Amino acid sequence: MGDSFHTRGVLEVGGTKFLIHRLDALGARAARLPFSLKVLLENLLRGEDGRRVTREHIEALLAWEPTRPSEREIPFMPARVLLQDFTGVPAVVDLAAMRDAMRAMGGEPARINPLQPADLVIDHSVQVDVFGTPDALRRNTEIEFERNRERYAFLRWGQQAFGNFRVVPPDTGIVHQVNLEYLAPVVFHRPENGLQIAYPDTVLGTDSHTTMINGLGVVGWGVGGIEAEAAMLGQPTVMLIPEVVGVRLEGRLAPGATATDVVLTVTEMLRKKGVVGKFVEFYGPGVAGLALADRATIGNMAPEYGATIGFFPIDAETLAYLRLSGRDPARVALVEAYARAQGLFRTADTPDPVFSDRLELDLGTVEPSLAGPRRPQDRVPLRAGRGAWRKALAEFLKKEVDGLDRKEVERWLAEGGQPIATAPPAPKTLGDLAKTVPIEMDGERGQLGHGAVVIAAITSCTNTSNPSVMLAAGLLARKAVARGLRVRPWVKTSLAPGSKVVTRYLTDTKLMADLERLGFHLVGYGCTTCIGNSGPLPDAVADAVTRGELVAAAVLSGNRNFEGRINPLVRANYLASPPLVVAYALAGTIDFDSEHDPLGADPQGRPVFLRDVWPSREPTPPGDVRGARVLALFGDSLTTDHISPAGSIAKDSPAGKYLIGLGVQPKDFNSYGARRGNHEVMLRGTFANIRLRNQLVPGVEGGWTVHLPDGERMAIYDAAMRYRDEGVPLVVIAGKEYGTGSSRDWAAKGTLLLGVRAVLAESYERIHRSNLVGMGVLPLQFLPGESAASLGLSGRETYDVEGIAAGLAPGKRITVRARGEDGKVQTFQVVARVDTPDDVEYYRHGGLLPYVLRGMVATA
Repeated sequence: MGDSFHTRGVLEVGGTKFLIHRLDALGARAARLPFSLKVLLENLLRGEDGRRVTREHIEALLAWEPTRPSEREIPFMPARVLLQDFTGVPAVVDLAAMRDAMRAMGGEPARINPLQPADLVIDHSVQVDVFGTPDALRRNTEIEFERNRERYAFLRWGQQAFGNFRVVPPDTGIVHQVNLEYLAPVVFHRPENGLQIAYPDTVLGTDSHTTMINGLGVVGWGVGGIEAEAAMLGQPTVMLIPEVVGVRLEGRLAPGATATDVVLTVTEMLRKKGVVGKFVEFYGPGVAGLALADRATIGNMAPEYGATIGFFPIDAETLAYLRLSGRDPARVALVEAYARAQGLFRTADTPDPVFSDRLELDLGTVEPSLAGPRRPQDRVPLRAGRGAWRKALAEFLKKEVDGLDRKEVERWLAEGGQPIATAPPAPKTLGDLAKTVPIEMDGERGQLGHGAVVIAAITSCTNTSNPSVMLAAGLLARKAVARGLRVRPWVKTSLAPGSKVVTRYLTDTKLMADLERLGFHLVGYGCTTCIGNSGPLPDAVADAVTRGELVAAAVLSGNRNFEGRINPLVRANYLASPPLVVAYALAGTIDFDSEHDPLGADPQGRPVFLRDVWPSREPTPPGDVRGARVLALFGDSLTTDHISPAGSIAKDSPAGKYLIGLGVQPKDFNSYGARRGNHEVMLRGTFANIRLRNQLVPGVEGGWTVHLPDGERMAIYDAAMRYRDEGVPLVVIAGKEYGTGSSRDWAAKGTLLLGVRAVLAESYERIHRSNLVGMGVLPLQFLPGESAASLGLSGRETYDVEGIAAGLAPGKRITVRARGEDGKVQTFQVVARVDTPDDVEYYRHGGLLPYVLRGMVATA
């Protein structure tokens, strides 16, 4: 290896010495470069061998003129290669063929291996065949494996046969999110000639959205399969020294705007500017206010705005994300030390680099937006959504019907779609084009017309990597469910997150259940609707669209919406943030005025508007409990063993019946402990202990209760689900020492998921009281000397708990009103067992995890 500029130096981190190629040895010429070009410069210094990489290459980059496009080429060797299954399979096939050729030439086939580390993530093969049901993930996965059995077997062979090659299996996540959360080291280190050499992580990927990793401070972009194979085999990519366009970000996002809206704005802005073949680098004070996930969202869309990369330098937020995503502390320390030593770490005091050109964006001007109906750069402000749609529809109809004048169609649409006398002769009249098609689904009748939203998909790496927009979707769903709204029956809904991390935080914050109530069930982990794997429309919908020759619409949280890409029966495709995907599923049409048109009506017939359910960055404080029923009434010493699912699963229990319904044989049930990760099983096993004694069903042992007011006896789980469907909150009443025993998290989780808002007991075991608060369940305690028995409570009353909405404080007294079956009201005081200011905050946010997540979002 050559070192004609004498840049080799030693960096010591945590007692380990690393060989690095110091950029500061090159002086001001290197210091002035954009961060992304500094990474390319290090790549040249490390690769200098006098043949592929020469001193002249390094000099050419040091002589970079920002105002004049360079005509000089330089070689670039990525630190690793990233493959997805569609484009990765041919690469593995070629490696296998090279082994055969090596054998035929008398050589050793085992010598054929990737020379650069290569990862292949299987993520493009899952399709949304099944949706809107709790078992959609399982059934779609089964279909996926059946369709791709041979291909998956081949990839499994490849992982075993080749060195330096890893395969991330199906049902794990989207390649770019897996790359962001797990694969990217940000700073590499490897042994070389007895030393450890450290250098920046760089990557070439066979998917254009490899650029998502730019948000983590990693230079990388998408290439074709042949170029990726060449890199795997040690061949550099030759490229012109790029122009670098700087985008200065200022301000902070206004309320209501999301990272999706930022990226749609950036895409529109940079497409107008023209950045094809250029690097884009973000800088300015606004960068510090963007969470890493927001940066990744912007980097992801670089192909849509035409840039080679959309780069964010390493900074404190990068380090915070590495810690959050579970990276080794030694790795994080190396990233920080290396980036600082190399001038690759950006702070508020870092001088701005020189750029080929500059643009500015005040984040405070970003507003909620869509993009469509055909291209991601065609941004539409949400407030102008209806007007933009009607202009687009006029264009669609003009193409479809000979002889119609576009201005006449636009005028006709603006006047409400009524026929007009001046319409020119045509095979079809304007009135014919306005016809709707009757449809009946799930016992509900409706009319489909142009603009009917038939696909609403939370999908793709662009947004499902971003907790702020995913939580916003869940919060909007929660508010919509609380107002009694439902998704229109003709909408095919789906949730395809980029990784299992997403479902964990949605489940832990209880938002998954709200999304599922609107039909956004988990359908798979992978790139689905965004690449056309939306699956078929339901027969009734497909028939209506075909018969009516309708211009149907899809709304998806993806990155591409080109014609024919999403579904062959859907001609108008709009990109939107996850919460807007949910909103348009409720509205059922893209012909929707977000200011003046209601999403639907509540059970009393009152209109519910988007502004009524749109989530804010402030958490809504918990309200008082009204009209609650008692799920169970217990005596003293109810333990967490009584509450939490434990031991074997009985075949006639709700959990056993659930497993049998999934095709699991009783001999394969295993135990509740072994199925702790499955909330469906654990929920059904909460309060299901065979020795449980619920005083609402005297003389009976086990997980039984009565549903009130009808008094029907049923399993506690079944009663809780019926109460949930009726919109009735629940409480549990108990005696002394409630929650003694082991610290079982599911004793609190299951209580919450059954719909219990508060527990009223004479005293609590310390850990379980804390766990209840941590899950957002309010522990209330009778005053000394009082109990359910002394107050004459039977458990058949309805309960109001007042004083929560006014704000809690440690030890605050709360008023409870119990209305008996005879209409008589008993009023008494209890103590709110939120014992510390932290307890108050956790409960106010709905639990510990929502508190932490909202804290992260607030700093974004």
